[in-house]
Amino acid sequence: MPEVASRAHLEAMVATVDRALATAGVKLAEVDGIAVTAGPGLAGALLVGVCAAKAYALALDKPLYAVNHLAAHIAVDQLEHGPLPRPTVALLVSGGHSSLLLVPDVAGEVLPLGATIDDAAGEAYDKVARLLGMPFPGGPPVDAAARAGDGSAIAFPRGKYRDGTFDFSFSGLKTAVARWVETQREAGLPVPVADVAASFQEAVADVLTRKAVSACHAHGVTNLIIGGGVAANSRLRALAGERCEAAGIALRVPRPGLCTDNGAMVAALGAELMARDVTPSPLEVAADSSLPVTEVVAGHRVPGSGAPG
Repeated sequence: MPEVASRAHLEAMVATVDRALATAGVKLAEVDGIAVTAGPGLAGALLVGVCAAKAYALALDKPLYAVNHLAAHIAVDQLEHGPLPRPTVALLVSGGHSSLLLVPDVAGEVLPLGATIDDAAGEAYDKVARLLGMPFPGGPPVDAAARAGDGSAIAFPRGKYRDGTFDFSFSGLKTAVARWVETQREAGLPVPVADVAASFQEAVADVLTRKAVSACHAHGVTNLIIGGGVAANSRLRALAGERCEAAGIALRVPRPGLCTDNGAMVAALGAELMARDVTPSPLEVAADSSLPVTEVVAGHRVPGSGAPG
């Protein structure tokens, strides 16, 4: 894809930045640096952001940090809970990915432990919500319905695919929910929406928290951060709290407004990188929809980084 963005998209970006500056009571000239998501994500959205960020950096003669979306979800926690513990394990859960990461240093060393191998947790929420006649995105309405249901009412599977790894598979769970609902309807029986939502949600939270705690134990880490849009889910937060307390693991979860994709998380990582005197990105840096998590700053791949053995 050529590195251009439509005028309309760039104008919308400028208007957004202007509103943010006005809300913060800050002038553009007072900004110390420019941070932008370089990837991973949707190519079109990344392209618009990177093009706008380059223009700001060039016009203002400020350093540019093209950062990793996943690392930003980790860095944002320090806006609420202070400096990040080192090392920590991070569980990132959203519509597009479910990831377990070992984070010795969010400014330069983020290592993958496990990832989505089919449907991410957020995708499963969206599909189950549609099945139950709920709106998109599915996370909030399923969570709300589940509060009136019984999470043990239906024994949905916990995803045994590649058991023993830190990877995630939610396609089987999604299919099991669909088949259960279909069987009820074919038999002319009512579908207990609240119980279906609660039982599905319990299965998701069970898998995510068990693997996160296991990853901490496997790597001798006593800190866990949960981020991403699904981290706003009430059952995931509650179960993670229970299991971390029992395991002697310190849990940090940002408030829901900082869990979903937001500009603050990108700024938080950019500020951390500047404070550490990390080399900025070159102006020719490109958006990368598949940017590996080992590149906290686009173009700054950590030598030898990869999944720990």
